[in-house]
Amino acid sequence: MALKGITVLEFAGLAPAPFCGMILNEFGANVIRIDKRNARPFIEDTVGSGKKSLSINLKHEKGIAIVKHLVSKSDVLLEPFRKGVMEKLHLGPEVLCKENPRLIYARLSGYGHDGPYSNMAGHDINYLAISGILSLLGWRNKHPTPPSNLAADFGGGGLMCTLGIVMALFERTRSGKGQIIDANMVEGSAYLGSWLARTQNTFLWGQPRGENMLDGGAHCYDTYKTKDDKFVAVAALEPQFYAQLLDKLGMSEQELPQSDFEQGRIKLGDKFKTKTQAEWTEIFDQTDACVTPILSLSEATSHPHNVNRGSFIPNKEGLAVPAPAPRLSRTPGVSKFNELNPSPGHHSIEILQEFGYSEAKIQEFLHDGIVDCLDENNNCPDEMPSKL
Repeated sequence: MALKGITVLEFAGLAPAPFCGMILNEFGANVIRIDKRNARPFIEDTVGSGKKSLSINLKHEKGIAIVKHLVSKSDVLLEPFRKGVMEKLHLGPEVLCKENPRLIYARLSGYGHDGPYSNMAGHDINYLAISGILSLLGWRNKHPTPPSNLAADFGGGGLMCTLGIVMALFERTRSGKGQIIDANMVEGSAYLGSWLARTQNTFLWGQPRGENMLDGGAHCYDTYKTKDDKFVAVAALEPQFYAQLLDKLGMSEQELPQSDFEQGRIKLGDKFKTKTQAEWTEIFDQTDACVTPILSLSEATSHPHNVNRGSFIPNKEGLAVPAPAPRLSRTPGVSKFNELNPSPGHHSIEILQEFGYSEAKIQEFLHDGIVDCLDENNNCPDEMPSKL
């Protein structure tokens, strides 16, 4: 696998950093999640399958010493906190990069680690708002509408941070040196929207929100309800694709000119209500009219194209999740979806052993409350099990 041999220490957090850790893990990295001691049983890391968990008391100097020891033998540290949190723990980059000059220290935050907003709390919608991108999203004459927490948390946050880590690892092969990554969701979202920013004041984005070619303003790039109250997506932008759309609808350019957005939307809306989604899907299948059914997440897993490519990975309960992407020809990612999503401390003993701690030292850590470990019944023993 592409990242085989890379060890990542991921400090537990909410969605963006765990998503970054998930990608690294599914492409071969050994990802160790550092959980706080006595962390609540509920695991926010819903993308933690295949990771390992070490539960440490970070308020104790011996717990901090364990982290430093792990860092000395690791490649990447991923932390999801606001400015100053790691420094208060004496685990900031100025400390840890001395422990390991080859360390890639990745900081994934909302606003970055300097600037007037660096100490402020926020969520996806706030970061997307400050990036300028949220102002472009939504229907005309309506409030801006965030695309769930997809764009800032996962696109501008977790995915951009992953890219930064991989680039830093590649650069290290030449320099032999690590570096600090300041990945934040404001700048990540803005950079994700570079094409949108660079096409402002063009024919694509020259109008107010919701009145442009690609944001629902054009009738030939929109969604429509079908007879059975489902939906189809239409994206017949180019003239040759629009001609195929009209042909399959049994309409002419005179009836539905591509330049008349308002009347076009009304006529297309009426037309698509005359058949079910399945009927329209059959009509437009294997054509270049750029019309597709809008599928639910569960429907997407059984779509013939996705089934043919193995685009989703099912589990025993029938739930399916996306397979790792992109596909690499020699070292593809492997989904960890069906592996254990560990509770805090599930692998504590195993990890400490791997990093060279003796059984006596591990037992001392357990007895003194420096680390937690869970047995097969999710109990936390005060000493090491007799059989490891």
